[in-house]
Amino acid sequence: MTNPDIVPDSESRGLIARMPGTLRDLVQLARFDRPIGAWLLFWPGAWAIALAGEAGRRWDLLLWFALGSVAMRGAGCVYNDIIDRDLDRKVARTASRPVASRRVSLKLAWAWLAVLSLVGLVVLLQLQPVAQVIALASLALVAAYPFMKRITWWPQAWLGLVFTWAALVGWAETTGGINVTGLLLYAGAFFWVVGYDTIYALQDIEDDALAGVKSSARALGNRAKPGIGLCYLLALICWAAAFWTARPQILTVVALLPVALHFAWQVLGLDPRDTADALKRFRANRFAGLLMFLACGVVGLSS
Repeated sequence: MTNPDIVPDSESRGLIARMPGTLRDLVQLARFDRPIGAWLLFWPGAWAIALAGEAGRRWDLLLWFALGSVAMRGAGCVYNDIIDRDLDRKVARTASRPVASRRVSLKLAWAWLAVLSLVGLVVLLQLQPVAQVIALASLALVAAYPFMKRITWWPQAWLGLVFTWAALVGWAETTGGINVTGLLLYAGAFFWVVGYDTIYALQDIEDDALAGVKSSARALGNRAKPGIGLCYLLALICWAAAFWTARPQILTVVALLPVALHFAWQVLGLDPRDTADALKRFRANRFAGLLMFLACGVVGLSS
């Protein structure tokens, strides 16, 4: 099934359509017009800050993480589009992306990547040395990600390692290091990403098969719904363990109930054959992230 409201990654509408051509292409290249990715990158770092009990006092850190999420998600998209330009031309949803369609040259794309990376560097310099080192350690994972869909059926697992790294950075920044609680928070975020990105990959399952692109959605096939459900269950288990190590009380784990109910809504109502439904439930994870942030805030303030 399709939905006319679900548009290709680089189709122009509204304010985007009224921008000058090159500016519009750069905005689309960094996906500034599609902020869901920045939200999903931001939330794990925000969770760490909240679970450490610092969300109120370190509101400035939350703002820096927000800026870093926008810039680095944009940089990641530009890098991904440069590497994937030939594959993108073979997939209907991505064929009109600025680099794939050759509206943006490789030279301009690399220059735009450098600008966005400089913004990320400014954010990095606001952190303590231990958090800076942890943040820089993610660069190798980020650089390798676009190639994973060519060599593994589970590129979503690699994205899970990359897109949740802010949880480790935020925990180190607010606590001075990494401990079991921080690692469990990160592990839960990893399974969350694998789950929601498998939902996202359902949109492209037919085109990916024709282009030879691998994904967890293709690997799971008819078992996509239970596979996604298992990922979300593992995320909740890891988060419950993280909460327990922070404050070993039953009521602490109850804080995850709204997140669990939201995950149940995503999985039980998902129609893997409906691309519009898959996109809707994928995008709903910005709200799942907010629910988890509130849960972390409750536990962090009461610890």
